[in-house]
Amino acid sequence: MNRRFACLASSLAVLTLAACSPPADHDRDAATSPAAEVGQSGPLSRDAIENSAYSPPAPDAPPTTAQNPAQPEPALIRAQILLERARFSPGAIDGLAGSNMRQAISAFQVAQGLPVTGELDADIMGRLRAVGIGAVTSTYRITQEDVAGPYIGVVPTDLEAQGEAAAMGYANIVEALAERFHVTEGLLRAMNPGADFNRVGQTLLVPAVNTTPLPAEVDHIDVNKAEGSVKAFAADGKLIAYFPATIGSGDNPTPTGTVKVNGVARNPNYTYDPSKLSFGEGSRKVVVQPGPNNPVGVVWIDLNKPSYGIHGTPDPHLVGKTASHGCVRLTNWDAWMLADKVKPGVTVRFV
Repeated sequence: MNRRFACLASSLAVLTLAACSPPADHDRDAATSPAAEVGQSGPLSRDAIENSAYSPPAPDAPPTTAQNPAQPEPALIRAQILLERARFSPGAIDGLAGSNMRQAISAFQVAQGLPVTGELDADIMGRLRAVGIGAVTSTYRITQEDVAGPYIGVVPTDLEAQGEAAAMGYANIVEALAERFHVTEGLLRAMNPGADFNRVGQTLLVPAVNTTPLPAEVDHIDVNKAEGSVKAFAADGKLIAYFPATIGSGDNPTPTGTVKVNGVARNPNYTYDPSKLSFGEGSRKVVVQPGPNNPVGVVWIDLNKPSYGIHGTPDPHLVGKTASHGCVRLTNWDAWMLADKVKPGVTVRFV
């Protein structure tokens, strides 16, 4: 997606809704079943993900390059799923030791009263397992509804082409399923080598992610601009969720100080109005229809600073890794979960 246009949504009065929200839990449960032929072999098998011990890279390990890309590690997949269960989101689960995972571990260490290293070790894994009891993988059987979509094929990246699209839905079934299970498309394919994603009844190995609501209403939110994170707190001051975030760039900085939430819009449209913006190269007003590939994703949490909000994204794998135009961007599923417990008047502090 074109990052220049990923911050401004229409006012809440004109935000529209569409039937593109994340699937309900019962939909997943109805289609989940054991399957002996899935995830039983290979480097990312069910057994490897559930049981492999994590070993930090050796000091003399070759650096990651385009010619020598990092490979997903089963123990890191397990740790990322457990972090999410504990409400310390690593963003899109990818099985890699990236910045989002390090920051999620650091936030977990702070909450546990431990020295902050950002490194995974046996103690951290043990504490995560104590919080997230049970298997970290599950199986999912592709349904007729999954295959039917509808899907839009190639997702337009040009703003004007987006404005001409009837909806900004998922490109294909792999993108839809990856978002449902909070995983990158690449890892979903790697966990299911040889799978036919367009076959009804195909069984997949997937992360057993946490889709239950946050344990309390959100009293206030801290947006840490240096860290690139969003932290949600209950009225008693307890941290109830940590999310990695993409936050404003130097050219279009995120606000400083304290603002309030005006309201929440799910499945919003997105309006680019050059007369009200300091970024972008468009010459005319464009309205982009709702959908998970809309520039602001499936949720817009409106702030009482005009044109600013906390919202989703069409590119979950980039959260925490690129700048935005002043807004605060989360994965669609993290934004959806946060929005469930956010009411008008909630304080948002930029620190």
